[in-house]
Amino acid sequence: MMVATLSLLGLLVALYLTLFKIGVIGELTCRIGSCETVNTSRWSMFLGLPVAAWGMAAYLVLLMLSLIGLQPRFDGSRPVAVALTGIAGAGTLFSAWLTYLELAVIHAICIWCVTSAVIIGTIFLVSVLDLRSVTAARPDADPELADASTSN
Repeated sequence: MMVATLSLLGLLVALYLTLFKIGVIGELTCRIGSCETVNTSRWSMFLGLPVAAWGMAAYLVLLMLSLIGLQPRFDGSRPVAVALTGIAGAGTLFSAWLTYLELAVIHAICIWCVTSAVIIGTIFLVSVLDLRSVTAARPDADPELADASTSN
């Protein structure tokens, strides 16, 4: 449930930044940092789309996967846990890169971007813990893990 809640929160932050980038919102509310400087820099686009739109897509996928994982049929599902961890890990690495760009290249910080980075990092940590508990609870789901646990 925590990943679903955090994913929804991240989706809302990314939506806000995307709406600014595409011109729906005229000015960002940013009391700390220089959000407009960051979000109008050349680094605010990735493969032809706003970085925030990529964030929206990632958070939406994480939200859907986490809601699927809450269904009784998928409770303790290793594939869902692996997918959540992988996507959140990739998002965390991408956010770390963007934070580096803010600090070292753009020389401005966006509190909304930092908030998103904290959210995705927290989702990653929670997902790793969940994956570990799923793997520990069902070592028979992975034959290599089952072999390792019986040889000890």
